[in-house]
Amino acid sequence: MAHDFSGYNVFISGAGRGLGRATAVYLAELDATVAVSDVDAASVANTVAEIRAAGGNAYGYVADLGKRSAFLKAAAEFATACGPLDAVINNASILRYEPIEDVSEETVDLMLGGGLKTALWGTQAMLAHMDAKRGGSIINYASPVSYRGYPRTAVYSAVKGAVLAFTRVMAAELGPRGVRVNALCPGSVPTPGAVAFVDQTEYERRAATIPLRRLGRDEDITHAIAFLLGPDASFINGAVLNVDGGIVAAG
Repeated sequence: MAHDFSGYNVFISGAGRGLGRATAVYLAELDATVAVSDVDAASVANTVAEIRAAGGNAYGYVADLGKRSAFLKAAAEFATACGPLDAVINNASILRYEPIEDVSEETVDLMLGGGLKTALWGTQAMLAHMDAKRGGSIINYASPVSYRGYPRTAVYSAVKGAVLAFTRVMAAELGPRGVRVNALCPGSVPTPGAVAFVDQTEYERRAATIPLRRLGRDEDITHAIAFLLGPDASFINGAVLNVDGGIVAAG
């Protein structure tokens, strides 16, 4: 049975679409109050409306979370409206597939901002707005590309590898302050952002290489997130949870 998150305030970056949206919707179903933050105003509005229509509590924040001031401002507004943060889920990321010779400085800056800086600022937001007596939880979205070499993913893989290193450091640094920091590596899930770069044939090929012989589903990821946030994971800190059907284990 999933934990009841009534009274939890959870800030989720990149929550307008894809796994971020699915995470916000699911945690709201479990009675958490969620902050839906994304750079795209329409997706924020749609996700918030969906959650509220189902009886959940959601607040929307349109912001470029790669900018420190924007992230901290959104988190401060959420904390002012709802109270201290209990969790931050650093989901925001930018995906690009291209050969190394085509990588531009603009692409690198964009992906570092969207995938690594957001984790930094999200951690600072947690520390600024948590209840020091209650502590809190931070979950950083990483990826199997942190472990395996996939052609044309040089920058994305580097960013996700950095996220794993950052997670380990923060687990050690913030554990004494009552903050658990873990990472989750979703396997191949056909989200709207991913299907812009991956066609059906490629998804079929990927499914055939996964030991469980299927692609991931939204609920595979969101249920794992709820576990890491809940009391059953209260002694889990600095862990990396691969929710990937076994692709990392298979090598």
